[in-house]
Amino acid sequence: MRLQDQVAIVTGAGSGFGEGIAERFAREGARVVLADIDEAAAKRVAERIGANAVAVRTDVSKAADMDALLESALGAFGAVHVVVNNAGTTHRNRPMLEVDEREFDRVYAVNVKSIFLSAKTFVPYFRRQGGGAFVNIASTAGVRPRPGLTWYNGSKGAVITTSRSMAAELGPDQIRVNVVNPVIGATGLLTEFMGVGDTPENRKRFLATIPLGRFSTPEDIASACVYFASREAAFVTGACLEVDGGRCV
Repeated sequence: MRLQDQVAIVTGAGSGFGEGIAERFAREGARVVLADIDEAAAKRVAERIGANAVAVRTDVSKAADMDALLESALGAFGAVHVVVNNAGTTHRNRPMLEVDEREFDRVYAVNVKSIFLSAKTFVPYFRRQGGGAFVNIASTAGVRPRPGLTWYNGSKGAVITTSRSMAAELGPDQIRVNVVNPVIGATGLLTEFMGVGDTPENRKRFLATIPLGRFSTPEDIASACVYFASREAAFVTGACLEVDGGRCV
């Protein structure tokens, strides 16, 4: 098993990509802390995984919650080796000037401030431990932005640039930082990303932009995260991997 003896935190683990990442990590031998603002959802996934998983209610935009997440992980499993910053949100796909300030602030709090708070909490711990790994989930939107999701695109571009800068700065501490860029997937945010109803016709429009002809799945994203978290990637940091069926080509 590729993650044997590792302890991983996965944010946004109550559904979608985060749920798939947490489940795959557990199958690969990791003990997993499932962090989600929806505690009931996180508990549901943790119970399905079993004894090697615990759920912690976490608002990733709050410093106190991130600090409590570390303490909960240490209390449950005694260590943390990997943090997967997966929690994210978006505004609905629409013209940029129709997005209000409250929506903008929320997108940047969840998508970008969470990376800042994660670093503030976990970097000192990783330094004391002698190393660790972050896997940050950004998006193809940060690489190949398109109209309608302008402010979301910007937030994911910030995640990519920030992560690569973190990798350069934290390398001497043996802290690795890598990024996974999913393309649109059939998650709870699908209709927000599309900006229209989830119908076969509307899906067809978006699928036409993906050369391999399908949306990304939680298992696709989990596979990339397992690699970055594993010892196979011991000399990989600052990498940005599009898991997008060719969308960014």
